[in-house]
Amino acid sequence: MLSKNTKNIINGVLFVAIFAAAATMIADIQIIKNLGLSPLVIGIVLGMFYANTIHNKIPSAWDAGITFSGKKILRFAIVFYGFRITFSQIAEVGMDGFLVSLIMLTSTFIIGTYAGIKFFKLDRDTSMLNASGASVCGAAAVLATEPVLKSQEYKAAIAVSMVVLFGTIAMFLYPALYASGILDMSAREFGIYTGGTVHEVAQVVAVGGAFTQETSDTAVIVKMTRVLLIAPMLILLGLYLAYSAKNNSKDTKANIVIPWFAVYFILVAGFNSLQLLPQNIVDIINEIDTFLLTVAMTALGMGTKFSKFKSVGAAPFYAAFVMFVWLVVGGYFITKAVVGTL
Repeated sequence: MLSKNTKNIINGVLFVAIFAAAATMIADIQIIKNLGLSPLVIGIVLGMFYANTIHNKIPSAWDAGITFSGKKILRFAIVFYGFRITFSQIAEVGMDGFLVSLIMLTSTFIIGTYAGIKFFKLDRDTSMLNASGASVCGAAAVLATEPVLKSQEYKAAIAVSMVVLFGTIAMFLYPALYASGILDMSAREFGIYTGGTVHEVAQVVAVGGAFTQETSDTAVIVKMTRVLLIAPMLILLGLYLAYSAKNNSKDTKANIVIPWFAVYFILVAGFNSLQLLPQNIVDIINEIDTFLLTVAMTALGMGTKFSKFKSVGAAPFYAAFVMFVWLVVGGYFITKAVVGTL
């Protein structure tokens, strides 16, 4: 016999899964595909709709299952995100693509965090979540960073909304800049630039796919390099947070928190690099993983009330805008400099 708490968790997870399934079907509509909106983004929108409308009509005991979806299922899904990457793909794009990814990730995260805290008076967690979404891989990066920071759900929702806004702008701006000749770049350079600076994987696919196959392939591989770099970033972030906690408290034995799911993510990517599993099996794993990520994102949205957004005002937008300008302008010059040097 299952305990009452276990039943509530199962009911809550199933409830979230229904919303996630709806998000998956909506994201599969052609017009939504054309906008580059992933099931993850649709999921958080549906979750937020629930949180601000019919939340009180659902048994509160199911909240345990919603929390489980946003925490435990999230970690599992991030680990299996590694099946989307192989080390050989990263090698194919070359050292210049890797360096552009590394430089843009590091600089954007630092600029976003610093600007958010110092200039726009955001709290640490909101600033870092905002920065992780812009610097790494959009909504998935926000999801992965949230458990390391142990932040409140609405802060991650704010960061995701900024990813959606500026990532969508990038989808239209980048092709326009390239087609107009303002960006003096070869097809490969533009691919590196796109993969190294656009927020979401789906948005990179949309931008790169509008041009040559070389541009598209290069953009996606560079983007996946950024995705892989989320693991060392989270490990370093965990060490930094532990160091800060130790310095800011009298407890000199503050624990070092290593996000093990990030380590397992690297191991899974390494296993996938060996190509031991047939591609059709890997494709199925990735489809299941996308759904699990959608479940986690939907659960995150279900913990987000619009009333909480009022406390931060327009500051997240300003911080995200600063990062967007850096990605577009700084990313261009860094790409030209790195590719021209190597």
